[in-house]
Amino acid sequence: MTYSLPPCEQPSSAVVMRRYLLPLLLAYPVLAIVGDVTHRQIFPLIALLLLATAFMLPWLLTRRLGAWLLWLTVLAALVSSSLFGFADLLLESVPILVSALLAIGFGRTLGTPEPLVARFIVVLEGPERLAQPGVARYAREITWSWTLLLAAQALLLAVLLLCAEHAGVLARLGFTSPLAVPDRWAAMWLHVGGYLVLAVAFVLEYGYRRWRLRHLSHPGLHDMLLKLVLHWPELMRGKGAIS
Repeated sequence: MTYSLPPCEQPSSAVVMRRYLLPLLLAYPVLAIVGDVTHRQIFPLIALLLLATAFMLPWLLTRRLGAWLLWLTVLAALVSSSLFGFADLLLESVPILVSALLAIGFGRTLGTPEPLVARFIVVLEGPERLAQPGVARYAREITWSWTLLLAAQALLLAVLLLCAEHAGVLARLGFTSPLAVPDRWAAMWLHVGGYLVLAVAFVLEYGYRRWRLRHLSHPGLHDMLLKLVLHWPELMRGKGAIS
């Protein structure tokens, strides 16, 4: 008779995402502000690395060589930018890039039969929910709302990055800013305020959905957030889930 050792239990991807994603995202704005206050490149470097790791976490958890090689490439690029003194500028550009990419991600689905919020509904509650009266129309309206909000946010953040009184791009290039925004307020909004607006908008939209579609049952906010985190890569790609 032969015996085999029981396989070592590995935590599921969902457990790992729940354990590490939120700390990574919360550490990012803290390090960004510390870097802005201390003017030391190491803090924006670590903040960028944590943000990149959070963004790539679903692929890193697959343990594929390509994902980890890409992560090492990003690390090398960030270290190089820090050596040349550009890490802080890259860090300040991240919120603009995030808002712009999300606006594009929402907006590009408006010309398709499956706007992004409709994909969310299918993943969270199943395709039968989308077929119920008023749900598909609501999904398209909210996709429009998120597109406009994110585009406006990207524009505002770009103005702050350009026009910050001393640390802005215009000031660094030797130009006088037409709208002198105090550096502290610009940095706070770039690294905290912008994300806070999106978080508040998400919670408000959830409450509005429960009121607008009050004749339907809805998943809890915690469960909905967890499912979105786990499925966002396929949501952004769009695999014809609705059809």
